[in-house]
Amino acid sequence: MTVTVRNQTPLVVPPSVRRKAGFRNGQKVEFEASNGVITIVPKPSKDHVDCTPEQRRVINARLAEGLADLDAGRVRGPFATHKEFIESLHAEARKLKRRRSARSAR
Repeated sequence: MTVTVRNQTPLVVPPSVRRKAGFRNGQKVEFEASNGVITIVPKPSKDHVDCTPEQRRVINARLAEGLADLDAGRVRGPFATHKEFIESLHAEARKLKRRRSARSAR
């Protein structure tokens, strides 16, 4: 879509372009201009709650701890051996098979 810029008329972004960009009514936007290009960037709403720097430090520390445990091999799954895992899969398959046959009998 093309519009003509005039001194007395404000530049208006057509509704179809706003819809394509995903802008909503009442949403705040920021304008950035550089080298003849204007970029319109949505601003996060006040409803959007981000972490405080202290909360972010705690989260990052716990993530680092968990990754260190993984790297050191200090984690294990719910099964002690692969045989327990296979048996669990077979048990789940038997349950599913019973459910299917019960439905088809109706």
